Amino acid sequence: MTPNSLEDCRQADAQDPLRELRHQFDLPDGVIYLDGNSLGVLPRATAARVAKVVTQEWGQGLIRSWNTAGWFDSPRRAGDKIARLVGGNPSEVVATDSTSINLFKVLSAALNMAREDAPQRKTLVSERSNFPTDLYIAEALCRERGYTLKLVEPEAIAASLTTDVAVLMLTHVNYRTGAMHDMAAVTAAAHAAGILAVWDLAHSAGAVPVDLTGAQADFAVGCGYKYLNGGPGAPAFVWVAPRHAERFWQPLAGWWGHATPFTFNADYQPAPGITRYLCGTQPIISMAALECGLDTLLAVEPLGGMAALRAKSLALTDLFIELVETRCAGHGLTLATPRVHAQRGSQVCLARGAGAYAIVQALIARNVIGDFRAGDGGLHPDILRFGFTPLYIGFEDVWQAVEHLRQVLDSGEWQRPEFNQKHAVT
Repeated sequence: MTPNSLEDCRQADAQDPLRELRHQFDLPDGVIYLDGNSLGVLPRATAARVAKVVTQEWGQGLIRSWNTAGWFDSPRRAGDKIARLVGGNPSEVVATDSTSINLFKVLSAALNMAREDAPQRKTLVSERSNFPTDLYIAEALCRERGYTLKLVEPEAIAASLTTDVAVLMLTHVNYRTGAMHDMAAVTAAAHAAGILAVWDLAHSAGAVPVDLTGAQADFAVGCGYKYLNGGPGAPAFVWVAPRHAERFWQPLAGWWGHATPFTFNADYQPAPGITRYLCGTQPIISMAALECGLDTLLAVEPLGGMAALRAKSLALTDLFIELVETRCAGHGLTLATPRVHAQRGSQVCLARGAGAYAIVQALIARNVIGDFRAGDGGLHPDILRFGFTPLYIGFEDVWQAVEHLRQVLDSGEWQRPEFNQKHAVT
């Protein structure tokens, strides 16, 4: 039963088997943080770990730390931790670069495979509301390779899997709405039509159960600074199905992806497997912070793993939806996130015709932190976006967040001039 009173929420928190995991984080007092889908909270272990890297490993160990402190192996070590969260196997994931750069790598490899296997296929399909960087990378590659980028609404994806399509590129959980694709079903449909499937896991890795191996996906990338709690600009990650990993070079053939980088050969010899998807020297300080973030998620494994995290996520988002609809009715908010559990990520998005940005700013001033995503004036309205990270969000947090939202709406507080001044980052 969904709790619906403040006392119910407190009781639900007291009975929550994951409640102790909140102590892993340095969350400011009085802040209700519903933006972990954009930037995760600082783990308590991170500051000391980063300080050790700086003062001891770099400061005292100097260049020796590439060997003695395990710096050189950090992309694969972090990758193995990520693999446990996304249904990969050891040595199938590396943490490296940014999501955009990794997408460029895997999309290039996918187009190379398509050109070799089915040269008559000249279309790449994606969702119109996919995250813009994914579309920009795809557009640039299509222009360079002579492909057509076809953008469709989610309900038209199945019909778009035609004989001219080479690659389907989707984000597993939509950044604007929180809508989640059935990865296994969509991948199977793509494969049945002779199409490769590329997945962006930026809003699902560490938030919802993912099984890349079970879904027989072809390529995947994801973000390290959202639900993985790796810190601003944390290294991203890349996964390639083992059946594809050694078919092609990735386009950024840097020395870290070389089979023997310290032989310093003039010619490129790609490393076996996923290691060839590395490029240049790794950001060791950021990599150390990412590993701390990953450890906060792996701490869930003895408590039921991603299934337990998912159960709490759904309970939190169910509660938020119910409370908004009962306590904030009449203020023009409509639910943009699917109600069906199998179609929902770990966020709730509320659409509003006007004032969405100002409402979010008024909430932030009250220490209830979500974010805003602009619409396009057509099919996609402005969005108030709230992410729910079960590692550090509880049921009372949800109740209090909705109470603040109700007060902001009822009082018209959001109409104050300071809340209507746009910042560079929304």
